[in-house]
Amino acid sequence: MDIRIDGGTALIDGCFQPASVSIDAETGSIAGLDQTSTAPQRRFDADGLLVLPGIVDIHGDAFERQMMPRPRVDFAPDIALADSDRQAITNGITTVFHGLTWSWEPGLRGPENARAMLAAIEHMRPRLAADTRLHLRLETYNLDAENEITEWLRARRVDLLAFNDHVALADEASERPHKLTPMVERSGLDRDAFLALVERVKRRADQVPDSIRRLARVAAGNGIPLLSHDDTSPEQRRWFRELGCRIAEFPTNVATAREAAAAGESIVLGAPNVVRGGSHTGWINASQMIAQGLCSILASDYYYPAPLLAPFRLALDRVLPLEQAWTLVSECPAAAVGLADRGSIAAGQRADLIMVDANEMQRPRLVAAIVKGRVVYLNDAGRIG
Repeated sequence: MDIRIDGGTALIDGCFQPASVSIDAETGSIAGLDQTSTAPQRRFDADGLLVLPGIVDIHGDAFERQMMPRPRVDFAPDIALADSDRQAITNGITTVFHGLTWSWEPGLRGPENARAMLAAIEHMRPRLAADTRLHLRLETYNLDAENEITEWLRARRVDLLAFNDHVALADEASERPHKLTPMVERSGLDRDAFLALVERVKRRADQVPDSIRRLARVAAGNGIPLLSHDDTSPEQRRWFRELGCRIAEFPTNVATAREAAAAGESIVLGAPNVVRGGSHTGWINASQMIAQGLCSILASDYYYPAPLLAPFRLALDRVLPLEQAWTLVSECPAAAVGLADRGSIAAGQRADLIMVDANEMQRPRLVAAIVKGRVVYLNDAGRIG
């Protein structure tokens, strides 16, 4: 049955305005704005609520905590995925790209978990509330996985491909126990064995650039967007740009972010950074970067509630008006990864919508979520009839 959302204040064409949003249940799309349908309708009373495009989260790895809630304590990927889906949708994330890291490390980020998580996503996707996709975060020194990942790319089993390099991080962390311990714990190795593995992996450094080039060509040839992660310099950003990586994730300094911005590239930073008022790693401040026009996308990173909270924090801090801040979690990420059918409220767009009680701007509360025209979350049953 079709749905009509009445009485709310909707974000349409860049501004908030009273509107009634009609949803075509058969197509799962927005049928029109302020139009009367002759089809039978369920009515959603959005009085006092904001009607917003659903959040498009292109980088999140919080599901790892459901897979390994404590060091060396594992749960099956399907259990972790189901719980992560519930967390995502109750925080307004209607499209979620799970950032699955396949590393040279064993354990949580090793090959068995990568294969199992991909299989779980493909098997469970029809039953999950959020539109669930795979963002493969490839550790670039994971050279032994190149052939299998090439097969995944050609079969379009991957929705985004990001190039990561945490070998240097592991090397630097060897003298800082608080940095090294989490890496060791998730690997399942002891400290000495882990450091020995890092040394073995480093010896293959000369093979890494060509492997990246080959995988980038395959991904681009199959229409899979490319990202580079933790770029450390403008030179590195330019190198990845030449390979087709037009999304810069978490550049580590202002100069690198400026290089990406000057080329019109998308820049991803963490929504938790905004909510907490700074980076937990001591790197660049996301709110300050947004104020300078050096961040165009906010992602959940490690915490699913953050993308819902961050735009309101930006508005409260007068960094951006809410109508502009919201595009950082909806329209901009959708456009960056080629999802032209969502991220805004307009006739013909996919009906991925959330209704939010924003009476307390510091703590916006999700009231309902609709994904492809279907109500998947509702915490106030009296609003729908």
